[in-house]
Amino acid sequence: MLNIKTKALTAAVVLATAPQAFAGYEFDLGDGNKLSFGGYIKADARYVDGDLKYQDYWRGNNPGFEDTSHTHFNVKETRFNTKYTHGDVTAFIEMDFYGGDGNEVATNSTNPRLRHAFVKYKGWMAGQFWTAFTPLKAFPDSLDFGGPIVGEVFVRQPGVRWSGGGFTISVENPETWGGDTPTGGNSAGGGSNNIDADEDTPDLIATYGFKGDWGEVQVGVLGRALEQGGIDETAVAGNIGGKINIGKDDIRFQLNVGESGRYVGAGMVQDVVIDPVTGEKEVEDTTAFTVAYRHLWSDSWRSTAYYGEATTDVLEYDRSHWGVNLIKQLTPALSVGGEIGQYSVDDDLGENGDSSYFQLSFKFGI
Repeated sequence: MLNIKTKALTAAVVLATAPQAFAGYEFDLGDGNKLSFGGYIKADARYVDGDLKYQDYWRGNNPGFEDTSHTHFNVKETRFNTKYTHGDVTAFIEMDFYGGDGNEVATNSTNPRLRHAFVKYKGWMAGQFWTAFTPLKAFPDSLDFGGPIVGEVFVRQPGVRWSGGGFTISVENPETWGGDTPTGGNSAGGGSNNIDADEDTPDLIATYGFKGDWGEVQVGVLGRALEQGGIDETAVAGNIGGKINIGKDDIRFQLNVGESGRYVGAGMVQDVVIDPVTGEKEVEDTTAFTVAYRHLWSDSWRSTAYYGEATTDVLEYDRSHWGVNLIKQLTPALSVGGEIGQYSVDDDLGENGDSSYFQLSFKFGI
């Protein structure tokens, strides 16, 4: 017999901070088989004013300089997921709607985008998920999608990993971005420029997690083989990040150092760059961090203040993002909140500017 359960939704603290959406409904298919369905609907109203072009959310890139005063409504962060469980086997798939824009004149259509798709068996996982280099507990409770992405490890990609005893070892999709390499055939799905089409060594990641009543912290090391037009180097980076509980409140943080390239800032800096002084290709070195403090005012009100910044060595980029929000949990599944903040680009070798924003968000967990 098919049984359907509606999972109890906990307070906003869980709903709004999970790096992937929870499953809200569970179907018992019998014989140890279960099918879960979940996600959330999120509606954002966003106003941006300043020197940088409007973006639906701030990441580590330079969006371009222009006088901006722009209001935009969207539901692109809305996501759906399904999970199938059969004994020790779990299969999970999730999508949101940041895949591409339709026109705003009539339909405001947006395309679905694959976020996660993986299979887990005991300690093994194969498929697409957040890179193992990401300290998931470090993501802040923000209304701007991802919060201070500029300072975060923010990559989802295919790979194979093993986890056990606090350790995770992962081999993941290699991709060298930058220099003057023309777009390769393997970029057909994304259309990015300067992607290397010939890579044979997977990215290697090792992490170890500490956890207890006090919170959870992960340390990680990333190693990559960068082979691109005269560059043949091993790039190494490290990070530490997590969440520290302070009563009902918490502090979330991460620190990233080394040759992380595309792994930090979701497009802030390429792996291989052209030194503007010497004209030579160099592997870029990045230092990035985020810190966020979340305070529970009551069972239904909470706030988070966060800051993230990243700097690079060769191109001398310096970009930052801060935000402060206030969120009201109207029901166990429905929240509404407002957030103010500012994103800044301060590149020593280029223009400087910033844009401030206000965002109002409604979020309903399915």
